[in-house]
Amino acid sequence: MGYDSAYKNSSVPNVPILRWVSRLSFLMDEQFRIPGTKYRFGLDPLLNLIPFAGDIVGFAVSGGLVLAMASKGLTSKIVVLMCINILLDTMIGAIPGVGQVWDFFFKSNTRNMRLMEEYYEQGKHRGSGKGTIVLALVILFLIFVVLVSILWVVAAWVISKF
Repeated sequence: MGYDSAYKNSSVPNVPILRWVSRLSFLMDEQFRIPGTKYRFGLDPLLNLIPFAGDIVGFAVSGGLVLAMASKGLTSKIVVLMCINILLDTMIGAIPGVGQVWDFFFKSNTRNMRLMEEYYEQGKHRGSGKGTIVLALVILFLIFVVLVSILWVVAAWVISKF
């Protein structure tokens, strides 16, 4: 299954830049297939094998794809959701060991293409992205509080050993 059979029935408008976005998303997330399986992967997990530089290149390509999609009139809500996808992909993908496995399974570009198709096909993800941003910030704050609490407990335990 190549690009054409994967996206030929897509409802994404037949605009040259969006066709380019679809092709590049496919290349980054689904270009290759593991023989004997239906599992596909692209260049993104392969790039992630190169420490630091691979993460930066993957983030830059994904960010460029989001900018290209946003230039075609997507709402702020869908752009925020797409940015969350690429930030998750980049942040977790940067963790040594875990990140390499993560990149084979979390395909942010494919997810973003699906979001764009839902936007055009079903009218989903319309409106302001303010609520999504607030929710993301609250979640990040809670993660920060949990991490600081864990660090505090570990530091107290280490100090008690001296």
